[in-house]
Amino acid sequence: MFRFEDPIYLYLLVLIPILALIRFISYRNQKKRLRRFGDAALLKELMPDVSRFRPSVKFWILQTALALLIIMLARPQLGTKISHEKRVGIETIIAMDISNSMRAEDIVPSRLDRSKMMVENLVDHFSNDKIGLIVFAGDAFVQLPITSDHVSAKMFLSSIDPSMIATQGTDIAKAVDMASHSFTQEEGIGKAIVVITDGEDHEGGAIEAAKAAKDAGMRVYVLGVGSANGAPVPVPGTGDFMKDRAGNTVMSALNEDMCKQVAQAGGGAYIHVENNSAAQEQLDNELDKLSKKETTSTMYSEFDEQFQAFGVLALLLIILEICIFDRKNPLLKGISLFGTKKKAATMLLLLVTASAVAQTSDRQYIRQGNKQFHSGDYPGAEVSYRKAIEKNPKNPQAVFNLGNALMAQKKDSAAVEQFESAARLETNPLRKAQSYHNMGVICQTHKMYGEAIEAYKNALRLNPNDDETRYNLVLCKHQQQKQQQKQQGQDQQNNDDKNKDDKKDQQKPEENKDKQDQKQQEQPKPQMSKENAEQLLNAAIQNEKQTQDKLKKAQQQPQRRNIEKNW
Repeated sequence: MFRFEDPIYLYLLVLIPILALIRFISYRNQKKRLRRFGDAALLKELMPDVSRFRPSVKFWILQTALALLIIMLARPQLGTKISHEKRVGIETIIAMDISNSMRAEDIVPSRLDRSKMMVENLVDHFSNDKIGLIVFAGDAFVQLPITSDHVSAKMFLSSIDPSMIATQGTDIAKAVDMASHSFTQEEGIGKAIVVITDGEDHEGGAIEAAKAAKDAGMRVYVLGVGSANGAPVPVPGTGDFMKDRAGNTVMSALNEDMCKQVAQAGGGAYIHVENNSAAQEQLDNELDKLSKKETTSTMYSEFDEQFQAFGVLALLLIILEICIFDRKNPLLKGISLFGTKKKAATMLLLLVTASAVAQTSDRQYIRQGNKQFHSGDYPGAEVSYRKAIEKNPKNPQAVFNLGNALMAQKKDSAAVEQFESAARLETNPLRKAQSYHNMGVICQTHKMYGEAIEAYKNALRLNPNDDETRYNLVLCKHQQQKQQQKQQGQDQQNNDDKNKDDKKDQQKPEENKDKQDQKQQEQPKPQMSKENAEQLLNAAIQNEKQTQDKLKKAQQQPQRRNIEKNW
C-alpha cells in the first residue's frame, strides 16, 4: 500500500503546468521576434552553435526534478508490509462482566472502570502471547477474536459499556463456554480463561462450565471485582439507583465464594482485585506456570519512508541538467550554466530545497530527542527538543515532548508552561487532552487538587474515553474533599476553643440560657419529620407503580427468557 504522510504539499504540483505554460508563451514570442528579424534559414546559418532541442530538454529535466522534490516533501510511504513472526507464548481469553452491577462504585472509580484498567495493564504485560476479548452479561459475544494485535485489544476495550448487551443479568457459564470455543486449534500451548466479574451468577451452571473447560485442557482464572459489603447500582444520567421489583434499592456485593468455586473447578486461581499492581503481579505469576509454545503470528509493520529515492533522483536530474550545455560547442566556449530562461526555476528549486532541509531538521531533532528520552537521557532530550523548537516554534509535538523531558527532571513549573503552550498550539483533540492530563498529574503531585481537577476536566472534554484521566479526577475529588473536611475540622476546633474562652467571662445565668437554647435546637421538629415521611411514602408508591407498569409491558412482549435480575 502506498500513501503520503503530508499530502498537502502535493498542491505544489500545480506549479508544473504553470511553468510549462510560461515556457510555451516565451518560446512562441521568441520565434515571432526571430521571424521579424530575418529569414529562418539564413538565421540558422548565422547561428550554427545554437541548439533547438537542448533548452527544451534542460527545461523538462528541471520540471521533473521539481516534481520529485515536491513528492519528497509529501513524504511518500510504502506499506503495509506483512511479516510472519515466531513467538513463544500462551493464549488467553479475557471474559469481562459488563452487567449493570459492574457500575457499582464500591471500588473507585467503578467496578467496570477498574476492570478496564486491569485488562489494559494485562495487555501491556503481554509481549509474545495471543489475546482475545469476550464481554458478557445475561448474554455473551466475542468482542475481539484471539490475536497478537495488542493495539486492537486496547482499542476495543475503550468502547465497552453495559449498554452493549440488551439482555442484562450475569451468565458466567455462557461466557466460559464461549471462551473455551474461541481458542485456536494448536495443541501443546497453554490456554487460559480470565473471568473478570463481581461473582453475581444469576443463571447458574458456571461451575460445570469451568470443569468442562478444565477437562478440555484449559485453565479458568477468576478476578473478583467489588467489595463484600456491597454498593448500590447507579442508573446513568438519572442520579438514582437501580431498584428491584419490590421497589427496594439493589445492593450488589462481591460473591467471593462463587468466584473461588469457579476458579477451583477450572483448575485456576481466584484473585481479589483491590490494587491493580498486586493483582497484576499475582495473575502474571499464575500465567507463567502455563506451558508456552512457539507460534507463528502475522504482524503488520509501520509504513516505511520512501522519500530518499525521490531525493536521489531529483539530485541526479539537477546534476544532469547542469552537464547539458545550451550550445553545440565541442571546445566548451561560451558555456552558460544558468541562462536567463532558468533563473526562476533555479530560485524555486533552491527555496523548495531549503524548506525541505528546514523541515527535515525539525523532525530530525524530535526523533533524536525521542531516542534520548526513551534511553533515560532527559537532559539531552531537553536540548534536542529545544533545538527543534528553534527550527519551528509552532511545532506542538516538540513543545509537548519538551514538557515531558522537563517533567522527568522534576522541573514541574517549566513543564506546566510547555504543556500549556502545547495545548494552545495543538489542533488534534486527543493530543491536546494529553497536555491537560500531564498538567493535572503535576498539580496532583503537588497536592494542588483544585487545579488538577480543572486540568482533568479539560482533558475529558477533549477525550471522554480516557479512563486513566477519569480515575485521577475521582481521586483528586476525594483528596480535595478530605482536605476541606480537615480544614473545616480545624476551623471548628478553633471556634470551639474561642467559644470556651468567651464563656468563662460570661455569667452563670447566660450559660443556663445558652444551654436551654442549645437543647431547643437539638430537639427534632416533628412537622419536618412528618413531611419527610410523606415524601418517602409517595416516592415508594410511585416507584412501585412504575415497576408494575414495566412488568405489564414486559409480559406483553415476547422474550427469549424470563430475566429475574437485570444487574
